[in-house]
Amino acid sequence: MSDTYVECLVKAKTSILGTLFKYLLIAVAAFCFFDAMFMGGFLSFFGMLLAAGGAYAVNLFTDLEYEYLYLDKELVVDKVMAKSRRKRVATYSLDRMEILAPIKSYHLDNYKNRNVKAKDYSVGQELQPDLRYAMFYEGGEKVILSPSPEMIKVMKNAAPRKVFSE
Repeated sequence: MSDTYVECLVKAKTSILGTLFKYLLIAVAAFCFFDAMFMGGFLSFFGMLLAAGGAYAVNLFTDLEYEYLYLDKELVVDKVMAKSRRKRVATYSLDRMEILAPIKSYHLDNYKNRNVKAKDYSVGQELQPDLRYAMFYEGGEKVILSPSPEMIKVMKNAAPRKVFSE
């Protein structure tokens, strides 16, 4: 059995609301810092710490990247938060996968009316051309991915009747 290893890193789109909230918290932290320095208020110093901690937490959850690792008929999805923390999100076996095709492919026509739980581990927006793929897994889950062409080629070699690239 040959072990094939492919890795792909995808930057998720940052929401506008998250970015605005982060900069608002940074501005509040700066205001509280200057207030604490010139007025000497303990509450301003405490407010500065809270706002700075909130800005860090918002940055951690809005600066996301998804890493796909394919090894021996298994796809692992990791979430990288602010390039400092990594969390394993899901593991998918190609044997249990129903289909993997481009999100607007005619191969997915039979799956469009299903009521399944959708999970989005892609770039988060429709680009031109749209390179996102939809994977239906075990009949109850729809996973949206943005894999590289190399990863699609390797997965197609492992499961040619389940993976479509057009």
